[in-house]
Amino acid sequence: MKPKKSKMGVRASSISVSTSEALVVHLTIGLGLALCFSVAHNVHFINLTSHPSQVLGLIWAFQCPTVILLYSRYRKDPERCSYWKAVGRGVLGLPAGAVVNALGAIALGAPVGIQYLPKTINWSLMMSLFTIVPAASVFGSSWTDWQRIFACTKPIDPVDFMICLPAHGVVVGAWFGAWPVPLDWERPWQEWPICVSYGAIAGYLVSLVASFGFILVRQHVKGD
Repeated sequence: MKPKKSKMGVRASSISVSTSEALVVHLTIGLGLALCFSVAHNVHFINLTSHPSQVLGLIWAFQCPTVILLYSRYRKDPERCSYWKAVGRGVLGLPAGAVVNALGAIALGAPVGIQYLPKTINWSLMMSLFTIVPAASVFGSSWTDWQRIFACTKPIDPVDFMICLPAHGVVVGAWFGAWPVPLDWERPWQEWPICVSYGAIAGYLVSLVASFGFILVRQHVKGD
C-alpha cells in the first residue's frame, strides 16, 4: 500500500477498515461495557453509585485489553510498526493519558484528598482508555495525526472516525455530567465522580453510534 500524499506532506499508510469491521469493534466495546455493569451488579452486588471506584476499576481493567488489541490492528505505517509495538504504545498510553485526565479534572474543580484518590485514579484510567489509548495504539508519536484528531477535529478515514468521535464524546459527556455536582441537592449520585462517570459513559456510547453512522455515510458517498 502506497503512502498517501497531502498538503501536510507524506502521510503514512494504514491498515484499512471496512464498515463491518468498524461495526464489530464498536459492538465489542459497547457490549463489553454492558458486561462490566452486569458483572458488577449480579456478581459483586455493587453499582456505580454505591461503589464508584470499584466499578470504574472493573471497567478499565476489563476493557483495556480489548481496546488495545482491537485498535492496534489499525496502526499507521504497519510496515515499520509491528502489531505488538502498537500494543506496547497503547499500554504506555494508558497511564500517560490518566495523568492528563486527572490533572484536567483537578484543574476544573475535582476534589483533592486521600479519600478521593482511588476514585480519581480509576476514573482517570477509564477516561484515558477511551480517549488516549486508541490514538496511542494507532498513531504512536505522530504529532501531526494527534493534532489533526484532537486539536483540529479533522478525521479523514474510518479509523480516524473510530478514534476522534468517541474521544470527544466521552469528554463532552463527562463535562455535561459534572453540571449537577455543585448543586445543593444532597443526592448520593452527586458525589465525585459518579455523575461525571455516567455522563462520560453515556457520551461515549452515543459517540460510538455516531462514529459508525459517519463511517456508513462516508463509505456510501465514496461508493457513489
